[in-house]
Amino acid sequence: MVSKRKVGYKCRITGIVLLLLASIAALVAVAVIQDTWRFKKYSSEYGIVIDSGSSRSNVHLYEWPGEKENETGVVTEILNCRVAGDGISEMKVDAQKDAESWKAFKVCMDKIIHAIPAEKHNSTPLFLGATAGMRLLHEKDEKRSNEILTSLREYLSSLPFSFQNATIISGQEEGLYGWITVNYLMGNFIEKNLWNTYVRPDGAKTVGSMDLGGASTQIAFAVQQDLKGPDYIHVKLYGYPYNVYTHSFLCYGKNEAEKRVLDKVVQESSDPSYIINPCYPEGFNITMNASSIYDTECTKKHRNYNPGQQLFMVGAGDSEKCRSIVQSIFDFKTCSASQCSFNGVEQPPVSGDFMAYAGFYYTAKILLLNGTSDLDQFNSSIRKFCHTPWTVMRQEKHWVSDRYLRTYCYATHYIFTLLVDGYKFDKETWKQINFKREVKKTSIGWSLGYMLSMSNMIPSEVKEIPPMTDPVFAGLIFLFSALTIVTVVLVFIILIRTCY
Repeated sequence: MVSKRKVGYKCRITGIVLLLLASIAALVAVAVIQDTWRFKKYSSEYGIVIDSGSSRSNVHLYEWPGEKENETGVVTEILNCRVAGDGISEMKVDAQKDAESWKAFKVCMDKIIHAIPAEKHNSTPLFLGATAGMRLLHEKDEKRSNEILTSLREYLSSLPFSFQNATIISGQEEGLYGWITVNYLMGNFIEKNLWNTYVRPDGAKTVGSMDLGGASTQIAFAVQQDLKGPDYIHVKLYGYPYNVYTHSFLCYGKNEAEKRVLDKVVQESSDPSYIINPCYPEGFNITMNASSIYDTECTKKHRNYNPGQQLFMVGAGDSEKCRSIVQSIFDFKTCSASQCSFNGVEQPPVSGDFMAYAGFYYTAKILLLNGTSDLDQFNSSIRKFCHTPWTVMRQEKHWVSDRYLRTYCYATHYIFTLLVDGYKFDKETWKQINFKREVKKTSIGWSLGYMLSMSNMIPSEVKEIPPMTDPVFAGLIFLFSALTIVTVVLVFIILIRTCY
């Protein structure tokens, strides 16, 4: 009888102790799960970059998921609005034109405001980057340049966004960000694998970038890690380092280089009332003011310069003479390094594929040579185009306005000279140049690369979501706490009865 009592007592004690331990374990488990099994919920992030070039401004709206890949956002362009009118470097001259410019800016910014969720307005960064047009104006008239930027900062600060700054970016930055844009859009930095996660592509090859704007032109391409100098920039994207050669040539954009060519044409003529221009098509003539050529820091004004002087130009359609004049605005002889592009600027040999966009694309398009082409084919197409009479040219290229059409004989010779004599592309490497305007329906330019770089420094909004809601968590904690207390009380009662 006594042994049965002892066995029953031991069973009750054992059961209660096990229940106590289970209650404690469950209590600890619920607390640990609630604390460590939380998952992060990221919201979409937005960023705005205004690209203020020499001839126009474009407002780009970008979006990326808050969960970044190796500290860099996976950015997508969701809106691109072109601001009507001229570039910002033309502001603070004519009050009426300024009013039209501000109205055009407002049209684009209203579109941006409606495209971003209202709750994200305050956290959306807004940047404005001005390029070569403002670089030139800053050299020519620093006071007006500063006044324009001050007005822009005041306007952009009044918008419901997190305005960061409106600045003039350097040519080197413009080249680097263009290179980042090209390679990002082509998937050379990251790609999704079979498990839908982002990884670095096999081989990790990059593409060179060439941009031709109105006032400057840029080249950028990846080189060996050990090359150093003022034109080499080390960057880290998606966790991997790159050494990029990049150089910008101010005054060698399409518009400014044309003014230098026109200056050469004027200097070769003894009669300003009848100037033969070999770069204009035969049958075309125009009267222009001297100020349209010399009112810039890129073209040297001569002793007897008169801004109101009338210059009458007559097209000759002489392709060979036009190329000779175009070549004369470059210095291909001065070089203190092992290899230079032009004007004494060091440049390593070009290698790999290149993307040529902006002015390069539109100039190649006039020759109907988009994408890749053959060097000899490109050269022969230039001769054919330049020898086409004006009346025939207008019929064949009716989709181009006369204002631009007359410039393309010069422009085709210009990009050929720049690429072959300047950057040293030959028959083999020319085949690796791809003339394109956009990739994956996204326009190519420096602004996307800039946004990618800035996304490194933009914090993500994140909410930590616990595995259990607060009521469920509180209920389980109460249940297991109560169970623990009850079992402790039972153990205490049994021990008291046993002792007494």
